[in-house]
Amino acid sequence: MTVYRLDIAYDGSGFRGYAKQDGHRTVQGELDPAIETVLGSPISTAVAGRTDAGVHAKGQVVSFEYDGAVNDQRLARSLNGILGPEIAIKGIAAVSEAFNARFSATWRRYRYLIDERPTLDPLTRHLAWHVGPPLDIEAMGVVANAYVGHHDFTSFCRTVEGKSNVRRVEESALVQGDDFLEYWVQANAFCQQMVRSLVGFLYDVGRGYSKGETVEEVIAAQDRSTVASVAPPHGLTLWEVGY
Repeated sequence: MTVYRLDIAYDGSGFRGYAKQDGHRTVQGELDPAIETVLGSPISTAVAGRTDAGVHAKGQVVSFEYDGAVNDQRLARSLNGILGPEIAIKGIAAVSEAFNARFSATWRRYRYLIDERPTLDPLTRHLAWHVGPPLDIEAMGVVANAYVGHHDFTSFCRTVEGKSNVRRVEESALVQGDDFLEYWVQANAFCQQMVRSLVGFLYDVGRGYSKGETVEEVIAAQDRSTVASVAPPHGLTLWEVGY
């Protein structure tokens, strides 16, 4: 068996997340059958990050095993013809037999776009969260810095019984761009709704609904109810995965 790595991007607007779900249109639900059609053989894919409904990806990584020869460029061209324009195959390569898109990943990086402009731009409404009046970016920056480190993020996660919410956040920063406020976060892994909850709490602080100096208390509480807001999914993009 040969293991192949696919680097893909997608607009998540029309999908109920990445993973297959009966009765719902998902990225994997489109991708796997397309690969099987082109290769003429059943396959099982692994993915670096199972993005939620409406979340986008610029640097998603998928892997699968296939017992046969693959022409990388021809496969990419055929898949893009089937999947475009919502899903794009950016690259295909044979990799080590030990490679697994999920378990071999050492970090994931996300970007979240916040639109503070007075009027919503219809052309970017699927890519950025329009929040209206400007936020207190200085107070938000203090909170963003406090996220960095090895913490139990139960207060920011939809908990799955039997699974730990301890994560190591390596980067957490706000960057003021020309049109958007960008939030960048990188960690070894993320639990469900974690990034959107981190952004939601930043928003609450920026609006004055929560005090920035309480972020350590929120983390220590390990209580989901302490974070009131969850940012909408459409502002979030899985940007890059490290191996």
